[in-house]
Amino acid sequence: MKRIKFVGLDVHAETISVAVAEQGGEIRSLGVIPNREESIRKLVKKLGPVEELRFCYEAGPTGYALYWQLTRMGAQCEVVAPTLVPVKAGDRVKTDRRDALKLARNYRAGELTAVWVPDAAHEALRDLVRAREAAKKDELRARHRLSKFLLRHGRRPPMGVKAWTLEYLAWVKRGVQFEQMAQEATLLDYLHEVEHGAARIARLDGAIEEAVKLAPPEMRAVIEALQAPRGIAQVSAVTVVAELGEFSRFAGAKQLMGYGGIVPSEDSSGERRRRGNITKTGNAHLRRVVVEAAWAYRHRPSVGTKLRKRQAHVSEEVKEISWKAQQRLHQRYKKLLAKGKNKGVVMTAVGRELLGFIWAIGIQVETAQKEPLQRAT
Repeated sequence: MKRIKFVGLDVHAETISVAVAEQGGEIRSLGVIPNREESIRKLVKKLGPVEELRFCYEAGPTGYALYWQLTRMGAQCEVVAPTLVPVKAGDRVKTDRRDALKLARNYRAGELTAVWVPDAAHEALRDLVRAREAAKKDELRARHRLSKFLLRHGRRPPMGVKAWTLEYLAWVKRGVQFEQMAQEATLLDYLHEVEHGAARIARLDGAIEEAVKLAPPEMRAVIEALQAPRGIAQVSAVTVVAELGEFSRFAGAKQLMGYGGIVPSEDSSGERRRRGNITKTGNAHLRRVVVEAAWAYRHRPSVGTKLRKRQAHVSEEVKEISWKAQQRLHQRYKKLLAKGKNKGVVMTAVGRELLGFIWAIGIQVETAQKEPLQRAT
């Protein structure tokens, strides 16, 4: 008879605190081991038959390397959501040892919520799109430094010249000069950072395009279909797929909205029902993409040249969902705006409903891919 051992791991960059909860038995701490492959291998061997072991640890900055190592060794492992680990209200003592014991205890009781662990293809794509997101933030900071520097010294572009166009950059290079050498050096440094940021983003965009070409066919099909709705081009579609993985792991559109943290918070008791701001407890990268895309639905429904090109190779079912999204979300935008809602609130609401259409497209494509396999079997 198998005696399952539930192992809680409190993982840090250099160390791992280990605790074991035996099925129907005691919960004990096994101390601390180095966070190295050899140490983990010895731990698994020490704990007994690998088929009797169930490991868990919290998602964090150490990533999924430990998960992949344990699964390669044949052990079952789950990465759990840190924010959903039960916490006692009066507990004010927190140590690595106590955290490991708490994980083992709650894991045995079935009170932990596992997160989705991406495979190698999704993890690689996610690293790439997050690198691009970081590059966009760095470029924005560089632009702010340059523009505020020029503003402090009264340098204004000519009338009609829009910020950060080629004409604007040409004006900065040729039309802005300082008598003081220190200020001239500052200008050149800020300008260099802006140009470096733009080149970095262009390089990453090219890398994303190549990565999509080399991605598995199933993933490419979903990425292509997600570009059918208005406001979602390649980078946004890749971000959604990299952050979500398979759409079928969500039972419905509402679950996906909750995962994105874009549903309203609620504080209800008895007959009192009170809703507040969105929870923001989900995937921030997904939330950013859909809210940015929502701004495209300010305009009346239409299929322009760029959108028609993106829809050239998608199915009629996906095109129909995309058109339905345009009609519904534009009406939603106008209705909320007519009620006097703030534009930011309106776009968040539109983005939440857009996630529902994204889920519908993802499910449609995944189902279409599975049908030939089901007929073959």
